[in-house]
Amino acid sequence: MNYTRIFDILPQLIKHNKSLPDLYARREDKKTWTKYSTKTTYETIQKVSRGLLELGLQEGDKVAIISTTNRPEWNFIDQGCLQIGVVDVPVYPTISPAEYEFIFNDSEIKYVFLSDRMIYKKVALVADKIPTLKGIYTFDEIEGVSSWKSILKDKDEELDKEISNRMSEIKPDDLATIIYTSGTTGFPKGVMLSHHNIVSNIKDCLEIVPVGKGEVTLSFLPVCHVFERTLTYVYLAAGASIYYADGLETITQNLADVKPHFFSTVPRLLEKVYEAILKKGKALEGFQKTVFDWSLKLAQSVELGKTKTLIEMGEFALADNLVYSKWRAALGGRVKAIICGSAPLQPKLATIFTNGGIPVLEGYGLTETSPVLSVNPMIKEKIRAGCVGQVLKSVKIKIAPDGEFLVKGPNVMMGYYKNEAATNAVFDADGWFLTGDIGEYTKEGYLKITDRKKELFKTSGGKYVAPSPIENKMKESFYIEQMALVGDGRKFIGALIIPAFDELKVWCIENKIPFESKEQIINQKAVHDFYMKLVNEYNVHFGKVEQVKMIKLLSEEWTVESGELTPTMKLKRKVIAEKYKDIIESFFD
Repeated sequence: MNYTRIFDILPQLIKHNKSLPDLYARREDKKTWTKYSTKTTYETIQKVSRGLLELGLQEGDKVAIISTTNRPEWNFIDQGCLQIGVVDVPVYPTISPAEYEFIFNDSEIKYVFLSDRMIYKKVALVADKIPTLKGIYTFDEIEGVSSWKSILKDKDEELDKEISNRMSEIKPDDLATIIYTSGTTGFPKGVMLSHHNIVSNIKDCLEIVPVGKGEVTLSFLPVCHVFERTLTYVYLAAGASIYYADGLETITQNLADVKPHFFSTVPRLLEKVYEAILKKGKALEGFQKTVFDWSLKLAQSVELGKTKTLIEMGEFALADNLVYSKWRAALGGRVKAIICGSAPLQPKLATIFTNGGIPVLEGYGLTETSPVLSVNPMIKEKIRAGCVGQVLKSVKIKIAPDGEFLVKGPNVMMGYYKNEAATNAVFDADGWFLTGDIGEYTKEGYLKITDRKKELFKTSGGKYVAPSPIENKMKESFYIEQMALVGDGRKFIGALIIPAFDELKVWCIENKIPFESKEQIINQKAVHDFYMKLVNEYNVHFGKVEQVKMIKLLSEEWTVESGELTPTMKLKRKVIAEKYKDIIESFFD
């Protein structure tokens, strides 16, 4: 197919009579899937474009889209905007009203399309503070609020002519969307991406992760995030159907129902799948438990990329028949690959899942790069644990003297919206984009990330410490839910730890320690000593300056809503440092 703009994809599919993808979603009953054929999707997009024209939207005007779950309506509004030159601004449903106010005013939003009553209430709180805002439309029916369906307009000769004229005028390098970064510090910046930025990434991704025509995908990561959004376009361009999950709480059931060939995820969800597998394994007894433990050890012990001996091949065939096949069945039974990004994945998990017949393709990218820069190829023998894969064909990455990845390519953003200073700060004199990520190339040419440049600690002794790899390693323990290292400018490293309270409760019962509440248990000396022992077991993997010397257990989990995490689940270290400054100070008194 010859597509150069995002909205070219569906017409090209129809024109060339390729395998046509369908969209599926479930409604209130959560039992039956509603199908939206390619033809229905395309016709609805046209109705949206006509409706937006009747609202008076001009090329370059901005429309916000917000949804608590992924749904076909998101696609309809998205492409309905893009093909008439209206710039859409996808926004996270989890952010605060104050952040909505900032984003809407910064991007000069004209209309908002949102999913439900919960989002409407937050947006309504700041609506009168947005001078450019002309209207709000909802996907769910809400009494007294306009439905998105009210703008849909059937064929109209004049409007259709206007749509055609606008489409012909839109160039690949024209602005398509503004995506506001999560922002680990302060308010987010609006990343401007052109059609060409995203289309180049779609085409590169299809070469390294060849999703097949007629295959089935499951979508549950927020489509407002560029990772899932670009993958949505990848699936459509490949002719693969998309099922939109009901929500994170129903993923297990959705996997069983849909039986996807592909889905994307973040490391934390894979960790939870692994924890569920281990729990089932622990519940086994006798011969079954022996076989499970042996199979798990086998999956973990054989390095990815290593040529298996005949004995190992026989062992894996037996383990697959007895154990691994059940893991795949829990994911629907026909998963060809899981695409993983957004945060570092524990190498152990990549090894176990891939050896268990569930290839995990860890990749790397940023909102500013549309987003993918590298990904492990969909060839089991070429997947490497602890690496973020091979650089995409159109992308160039060089490593600066301090280890920072510098990028050039057609997928690199146009700049930050109305923020020339911030844009200039992330490009060097030769036009290379500064990622802020530090890493290296392996001998095989795979990218390996070691840390974020801005997150490096410098101890009072002048030594640099990268917190993420240490946190990631220690979170391999099922007793640690969340962790943040502290100690910038200090003489040693400390850690704030949120226990995995379900696992901790079991440990307390086994050790006859009363568990009355989270607040009560974290102050028990025996519990503190247990966690310190856990930390020391992992400390041996790190140099002396990187080892955690003191810990503090906390009772409340960090969330997006409470402010310690970005919508992409990254730690807001400055927020955490401020919130727990008294505790942190006590480490170093």
